[in-house]
Amino acid sequence: MRRREFVRGLGGAAMTWLVAVRAQAAKRDRVIGVLMTSFTDADPEGQARIVAFRTTFRNLGWVDGRNCRIVIRWAAGDLERMRRFAKELIALPPDVVVVMATPALMAMQRMTRTVPIVFVQISDPVGAGFVANMARPGGNMTGFANFEAEMGGKWLQLLLDIAPRVTRVAVLIAGTTVNHALWKSAQTAAASLGVSVVLVEVHDSSKVEPALAAFAPGRNAGLIVLPDPIFNSLRDSIVEWTARRRLPAIYPFPFYARAGGLVSYGIDQIDQFRGAASYVDRILKGENSADLPVQAPTKYELVINLKTAKALGLTIPPSLLARADHVIE
Repeated sequence: MRRREFVRGLGGAAMTWLVAVRAQAAKRDRVIGVLMTSFTDADPEGQARIVAFRTTFRNLGWVDGRNCRIVIRWAAGDLERMRRFAKELIALPPDVVVVMATPALMAMQRMTRTVPIVFVQISDPVGAGFVANMARPGGNMTGFANFEAEMGGKWLQLLLDIAPRVTRVAVLIAGTTVNHALWKSAQTAAASLGVSVVLVEVHDSSKVEPALAAFAPGRNAGLIVLPDPIFNSLRDSIVEWTARRRLPAIYPFPFYARAGGLVSYGIDQIDQFRGAASYVDRILKGENSADLPVQAPTKYELVINLKTAKALGLTIPPSLLARADHVIE
């Protein structure tokens, strides 16, 4: 009798222990991997994005070191680092991964088809094959889209509004991305605007300046820089190169204009990191990434650098200045 009672008691203790173990597992720190592609950890632009993510995530109840662990890798536009860091982050293993820009997302996609991924700054995620559609992405990915294809033509028009004497425009594109739709859009617009466009394609950071030099910019030339981590990481060098050659150029993100670029027109990247934090929160609380719609950008920022315009001898039309979200003097 006593033996049966002992066994029953042991069984009850085992059950209590099992429940406690499961509860502890449920309460374990959640692991979030973050793959930053364009910046080093010392770059203020990269840090601003991480601060936006952390602040929003903290406001949703997640504190790094208390109930979650955020592991960040900085690729600084280097494709090999993106591949290596993608492998490292998946090996943690993470509960969710946040991935910035197309080349890094391609690398992460090769590593996993099951770990939930929240992406930011992805051009044409449907056309690139990352998601089935914007409303119900399916698979393990969702997030925040970058530019629609028509933006290529809008950048060309804006460049001509600022520098109307331009007749020949180089379009700088990285061969690692799916931004050829933006190039096609610029091509289509060029036909109606009476200018010629030349594709300048590079595959790694060391080839950017030689490729631009081969374009042989002369009088009445201009430049469109398409979005890519390679170019973002070299923004100071690209801006300096255009300044030395007195080349009017338009860029996809405000940090180019802040670095001395003539004009930028693009999305609020930092706000996308706030959105990514909210999506990670929802996934950690049980929602499926396949059911979270991909968000398209709703706001674009026009930034004009008047100091650079004056150095190039350009007069910005008053109507364009009135449209600008920020004017750098």
